[in-house]
Amino acid sequence: MTAPVSDLAEVKPKAEAGDSLAENRLGEIYAEGKQVRQDYPEAIKWYRKAADKGFAKAEYNLGVLYEIGQGVPRDEAEAARWYRKAADQGHSDSQYNLAAMYGLGRGVKRDPKEAFKWYERAAEQGDALACYNLAERYERAKDVGQDLVEAYKWHSLAAERGLKDGAVAKANLARNLNSTQLAEARRRMEEFKSRPKANRPGA
Repeated sequence: MTAPVSDLAEVKPKAEAGDSLAENRLGEIYAEGKQVRQDYPEAIKWYRKAADKGFAKAEYNLGVLYEIGQGVPRDEAEAARWYRKAADQGHSDSQYNLAAMYGLGRGVKRDPKEAFKWYERAAEQGDALACYNLAERYERAKDVGQDLVEAYKWHSLAAERGLKDGAVAKANLARNLNSTQLAEARRRMEEFKSRPKANRPGA
């Protein structure tokens, strides 16, 4: 497969030839409505072509449309099914969304352990919101044993990725940690950042 460009005139022939990258991009073009009139049914058609070939971004895009009911009837169970397919391939946005669905019991039976697992996998890939959610769980002993050092590590990683809430939470938590704990948190951060991405869960 070759990576398609964003221009409709070049993407469409590649999509019609069965290139899954182009199929997904064509779906995005129809969903965006910038180069053509916005057409969600057409977007879904092209997303599904790519998703049926196992293309993770297209599976995610389908999940989003089913979750919000755009172009299709709202169906959270179907959204979760598509998110799961992409999440299993390591797609971090899908992992995050799936975690949220398990946490709230939307489209799937509420399962805090599954929610934690998928937040962890997305956080391991550097998703800022997942890092923050994971930190909150460690800090508040929600679905996992309390570990303030681990919480500080994940809040720090969220802050590094530009999440303001992570920076605020990091500063607040630092007041409750001693120098030994802060040093351990920084050690864990450096250890995490030095690991090859391929060795991280969900990568």
